[in-house]
Amino acid sequence: MKKLLSYLKKHPLHLLLLAIPFAVLAELLHWGAGWIFGISALGVIPLAGLIGDATENLAVHTGPKLGGLINATLGNAAELIITIFAIQRGLLELTKASITGSIIGNLLFVLGFSVVVGGLKNGVQRFDRKHTVNSTILLAIAVVGLVTPSLFSHSTAVHVAEKVEVLSLSVAGVMILLYILGILFSLKSQDTSPLEAQPQPAEEHEKPWSIAKAVVVLAIATVGISFLSEYLVGSAEAVVASTGISEFFLGIILVPIIGNVAEHLVSINLAYKNKMNLSMEIAVSSSLQVALFVAPILVFISLLMGNPLTLVFNPFELAALGAAVLICYLVSADGESTWLEGAALLAVYAIFGLAFFIFPG
Repeated sequence: MKKLLSYLKKHPLHLLLLAIPFAVLAELLHWGAGWIFGISALGVIPLAGLIGDATENLAVHTGPKLGGLINATLGNAAELIITIFAIQRGLLELTKASITGSIIGNLLFVLGFSVVVGGLKNGVQRFDRKHTVNSTILLAIAVVGLVTPSLFSHSTAVHVAEKVEVLSLSVAGVMILLYILGILFSLKSQDTSPLEAQPQPAEEHEKPWSIAKAVVVLAIATVGISFLSEYLVGSAEAVVASTGISEFFLGIILVPIIGNVAEHLVSINLAYKNKMNLSMEIAVSSSLQVALFVAPILVFISLLMGNPLTLVFNPFELAALGAAVLICYLVSADGESTWLEGAALLAVYAIFGLAFFIFPG
């Protein structure tokens, strides 16, 4: 019992694994869409954390470069799985909203929370200005790729679906190519690529997992998330109908938070420990991975599943994406952060959240 309590003290999120059998019961006993959605969301949180832990422990055995590649590929696995199930059910607005929501959430909510916590604990915090600014510039370029199909779609008098779909596929191909080039650059360069959210073991004194254990945990957690994602997405439409919460708000606020809570907590904890470089890297790199890898891959997956996803976002999302990247750049440009800057980031996120809730896309 003492060992169990000690383990749960170090890994409190793992207590939420108890939600998994209750999610199954909720589905089998027809407890209602709200219960199924909520309990499944709770179950996804620790499983997403276990995917992150397994990825980080694999990286310990592979070295920093290959480890960065593994983390860049699997860093957003939970959200990718959830959105694939959403595409399968034809919830394309929820999928697109989760893409923009993940980018905005990382840059404003996660980074803002981290800066507030780190600033209150450590005062003015300093980080590698050059690396962070370069990452933000690359993110701005990635966002240009995401918004280009939207701009042409909105500016065209006669909406031609085929042309928009072709443009989205073309842009997705270019972004994946840029992603691959970034990975190749990181493998051949001495510098860390902005695409690599470098692995961070939970505690320095903990013994790393063996490769076999990491692979087994990764496989089980992935299957578990796939299982719960079916419940989560399957109940989403009923939740929208019964609560009045829009599919758009569900995707842009709730889905990114559900899929990335564990990663968010790591970023906040690093800021608290005055490791602001790593905290900034997690927030920006995760956004880059979504823009350059997750979004383009979903475009091609959707085509294979018969529910084509286009990179056409509504004006609210475009404005929020541009503002989030600009504000992130302004905060990181001087290489210093204070809790007040973090509070400002959270305030902007709250304003966007209110706008998305009151005026759904």
